[in-house]
Amino acid sequence: QVQLVESGGGLVQAGGSLRLSCVASGSISSIYVMGWYRQAPAKQRELVATISRGGSTNYADSVKGRFTISRDNAKNTIYLQMNSLKSEDTATYYCNAVRIGYNYWGQGTQVTVSS
Repeated sequence: QVQLVESGGGLVQAGGSLRLSCVASGSISSIYVMGWYRQAPAKQRELVATISRGGSTNYADSVKGRFTISRDNAKNTIYLQMNSLKSEDTATYYCNAVRIGYNYWGQGTQVTVSS
C-alpha cells in the first residue's frame, strides 16, 4: 500500500504562485512514476505533470512553461510549483503514484485562482 498526502492548495489571484506538496509513505520503493492531476467542476480529471523514478518529466500543454514538477527522494515528496496562475487552473489537484498493477491517489487539495 501507498499513502499520499497533499498540501499547499489555497486561494490566489491570477498571476500569482502556489507550491503543492505530496508526501508518500508505505511501499514507496516500488513506485516508478508520480504525478499531479486536476479536476475542475463538471470536468474529467486530467493530467498536469508526471515525474519518473529517474527524474524524467512530462507536462500537459496547458501548463508548460508555468508549472514545474520536482521530487525530493530524501523526503519522499514531490512538488508542483505553479507560477503565472490563471482562472482556468482552478481545480482540485490530486497526487498520484503508480506501482506495477496499482494506482494510488491522494485526497486532493483545492486550488482557486481569482481573476
